[in-house]
Amino acid sequence: MSDYKERAEALDAADALAPLRELFVLDDTVYLDGNSLGALPRHVPGRVQDVITREWGSLRIRSWTESGWWTAPERIGDRIAPLVGAAAGQIVVGDSTSVNVFKAVVAASRLASEGRDEILVDATTFPSDGYIAESAARMTGHRIVPVAPAGVREALGPRTAVVLLNHVDYRTGRLHDLPGLTAAVHDAGALAVWDLCHSAGALPVGLDAHGVDLAVGCTYKYLNGGPGSPAFLYVAERHQEAFDSPLPGWTSHADPFAMTPGYEPADGSVRGRVGTPDILSMLALEASLEVWEGVTVEAVRAKSLALTDFFLECVAAYVPEGRVTSATPEAHAERGSQVSLRCDDAEAVMRVLIERGVVGDLRRPDVLRFGFTPLYVGFADAERAARILAEVLAV
Repeated sequence: MSDYKERAEALDAADALAPLRELFVLDDTVYLDGNSLGALPRHVPGRVQDVITREWGSLRIRSWTESGWWTAPERIGDRIAPLVGAAAGQIVVGDSTSVNVFKAVVAASRLASEGRDEILVDATTFPSDGYIAESAARMTGHRIVPVAPAGVREALGPRTAVVLLNHVDYRTGRLHDLPGLTAAVHDAGALAVWDLCHSAGALPVGLDAHGVDLAVGCTYKYLNGGPGSPAFLYVAERHQEAFDSPLPGWTSHADPFAMTPGYEPADGSVRGRVGTPDILSMLALEASLEVWEGVTVEAVRAKSLALTDFFLECVAAYVPEGRVTSATPEAHAERGSQVSLRCDDAEAVMRVLIERGVVGDLRRPDVLRFGFTPLYVGFADAERAARILAEVLAV
């Protein structure tokens, strides 16, 4: 074990991203659940306090203009854009992931060509995406076709209107082929909608480069926006003029303060807005994104792969044979930023791990899930987590 400890120390010493850990509120816990809730950046409480006491407390209604509250959804969207490979003006922040999935799937269905009435949905998707897609299908008169990502190409046909896929499988951490699948969807004459919840802030996405039509993502995982922080919606510039949101709220109106009974959509990403922005969580998110200054997603991805490689190596060396098996692909091109281990008594094991200071999470019935957020997780964390896991499983 000492060899792996020494290697971890050397890797941490050589890690250019290691100093970023000091930007976060952390203790001696090994926190490997940033794929559910990112850690708190140290400066965010002060920023939120200022929003509450000065912008709300003193300026009050004036802050909609003087403090930039009104333009926050687009401004923060532009801050997220380079992290997912998008040019400015295509992302708006607001609402939950589920609400944005609904907007995206319905709008994509309306953009699809005449006679296309099928919505292909990732059969392994996070449940809410499936629920929302089924509701969108009922509303638009389409038919839901569940399909595993590996079977998308074969399932595509002349009736396919929209394909909704997860970039990274939330259970296993498998990274799906966004460029290849998007191209296949387009070749079939359909539109591609991607859920980026487990990839935004963890790895390069390339929305513009790969021609994605619409995408959604949350901000409280690898983007560290805080619990329940608002999600984002991407609408490619080429679709914005025809984007027909099923939720045409007053803040997406071309002239919202005219208060006219007829709806006229605004131009650009503003069309993705609905109601009054949730300012407190919105501005906490904006402050959180400051930790990305000077950091590239490519550097984060390189460290992520090195971390997960090292963790898997330590698990193989430490854990008694046969006690766990990895559900996460070994190939870098197929791996997100988490490692999922199947274990017969996973629930009890995770409970003990947390008691011993290694915080991951459980996906029933048998998956131990460990998320690696390269901005604040180090190689010593990976080694310690594997070592304690081995000790728990040896009992």
